[in-house]
Amino acid sequence: MSTEEDDLAAAWGEALDAEAVPEATPAALAPDATRVLNQQEIDSLLGFGGGAQQEEEQSGIQRIVSAGLVSYERLPMLEIIFDRLVRIMSTSLRNFTSDNVEVSIDSIVSLRFGDYLNSVPLPAMLAVFKVEEWDNYGLIVVDSALIYSVVDVLLGGRRGTAAMRIEGRPYTTIERTLVERLITVVLADLSDAFSPLSPAHFRFERLEVNPRFAAVSRLSNACILSRLRVDMEDRGGKIELLLPYATLEPIRELLLQQFMGEKFGRDSIWETHLAEELRHTEMSMDVVLDEQTMPLAAVMSLQRGDRITLNTAPGAPVQLRCGDVTMFEAELGRRENRMAVRILRELRQKAEA
Repeated sequence: MSTEEDDLAAAWGEALDAEAVPEATPAALAPDATRVLNQQEIDSLLGFGGGAQQEEEQSGIQRIVSAGLVSYERLPMLEIIFDRLVRIMSTSLRNFTSDNVEVSIDSIVSLRFGDYLNSVPLPAMLAVFKVEEWDNYGLIVVDSALIYSVVDVLLGGRRGTAAMRIEGRPYTTIERTLVERLITVVLADLSDAFSPLSPAHFRFERLEVNPRFAAVSRLSNACILSRLRVDMEDRGGKIELLLPYATLEPIRELLLQQFMGEKFGRDSIWETHLAEELRHTEMSMDVVLDEQTMPLAAVMSLQRGDRITLNTAPGAPVQLRCGDVTMFEAELGRRENRMAVRILRELRQKAEA
């Protein structure tokens, strides 16, 4: 009897297992299968989980203000300046650290200032600098990896060993002083990089470790962020240079150039060529002895041999005109068998005034 009960229990167990297989397959029988998120879950992860009701409550202006994307114009000359900065920094940091230093650009992006402050990887040092000529501020962020690497290199750390990083403690005075010297070198190189385009002096203001105390712009303002990678053989880190668009506004037209020396709406080569060709252009000049207002009937009745009395005394100055523009005041005379005029003074400036 027990054998029959065991067989019956086994049959029921197999039936239950067969029914449970379809439900358990995604989690139990296929642990490596990738779960696909639906649209609602994706919207929730991206912060759009308010639903249609929340979208209806927001006006058009509120949607624009709360948008996370930043619409910005491309500044071609700024990319050239950052390339020049990389070359200058590679040389200056080699002299500063007496080590083989390679500097490269990771990315150049545009984002909002508030979004960047929330994404700064801590611990880090944030240097606030001011551009004297533009009367505005910018930010340089040095990450902890580069801080410990620079301290290790400047204090005689051996090559081939990674920089020691101690978590859970504030930066010491020695570390802050050495990083401040590094930032001073970077700011000097930044001034040299901008000098061919526009003279600018980047002056170090203060050093902060809390992003809240390094607010140099409104949180909603757009900024240019350039991430620079500094490699010192087996050590290194990142330097992030943040320039608000308000800081670059005084030289915005220069940064919109495609190449150095370009002028908007003008081309110096064609301008010079046109000026040279204009100097070789022939033009006719009219000598005006007198001007009178006459009725049209009197003009129509003029016959050959009629005389018109001029209200100009002999030897009085006459005007030289090109079209409707009075150019010079001249004296009427004779040279050999031809009538001639001698220019006395220029009248074009008075006519323009």
